[in-house]
Amino acid sequence: MGEIRFGVDDLAQLRFAVSPLRETLAALRATTDPGRHALHLPWIKSALTVGGERTALLAHLPELEALAPPPRCPLAEIEEELAALTGPPERAEAVLAWWRAGVRPHWPRIRAVLEADLAYRTRQLAEDGIQEVFAHLHPSLRWADDRLASPGLPAGALTLDGGGITLAPGAFTARCVLIPGRDGVPPCLVYPARGTGTLWERHAEPGDGLARLLGRSRAGLLDRTSTPTTTTSLARQTGLSPGAVSQHLAVLRDAGLVTGHRYRREVYYRASELGLALLERTARGAAGHP
Repeated sequence: MGEIRFGVDDLAQLRFAVSPLRETLAALRATTDPGRHALHLPWIKSALTVGGERTALLAHLPELEALAPPPRCPLAEIEEELAALTGPPERAEAVLAWWRAGVRPHWPRIRAVLEADLAYRTRQLAEDGIQEVFAHLHPSLRWADDRLASPGLPAGALTLDGGGITLAPGAFTARCVLIPGRDGVPPCLVYPARGTGTLWERHAEPGDGLARLLGRSRAGLLDRTSTPTTTTSLARQTGLSPGAVSQHLAVLRDAGLVTGHRYRREVYYRASELGLALLERTARGAAGHP
């Protein structure tokens, strides 16, 4: 049993992050044991065909996981994280090659799941407080008094000493992983992201009726805001320019079909109750239900 001890200052220093580097390494580990990562089998089947890039890294995976820096922010790029990776430069080049071949083609949908999780957690933090956030991160975690405990954490107690902690959702993470702090960067708790089970589902196009009503681009954007997402993420998913996405979202927002809330430097958009009802009604019509 391990535990993390919080002070008042630590709770005020709670941060959220997304780590492309950690996701890249976790994805590589998932390919080594497909049976334990059944949710990702559709992706693993294609990833196993990425021969040289994947094979070159497998022998160094434990070393890379130990050397990778703790995540710092929700908007990090893998090149930034690799610049902070200690160790031989050729290791970083190999990671980048694997990222480009195996992970980057799927990153827009992976990041969309991670961003949706962040939007949910930050809203939960604002509405219900830190105890509710910790209570729903993972079934193994228990919050009591001033500490977070779990059999999955390293044995002993980690005292944060006022520096806070970063919480990072992981699409390829089946359990909570504690990453020690380093060089002034606080420790990070990686936890399984919500919605990972939907990651490899085929995304059906909106029905013709909704497309005729709103236009195909706006109908597609509304469909993709059933979970919170950003303009940047929507642009990656649809191939539209960020400017075009912003214009379409403005129309949908003025019509009361989407809402937006700001988290740090980005605005997360989500279908409103009216928008969700319209999507549900359209889906039922497409399925032949009244």
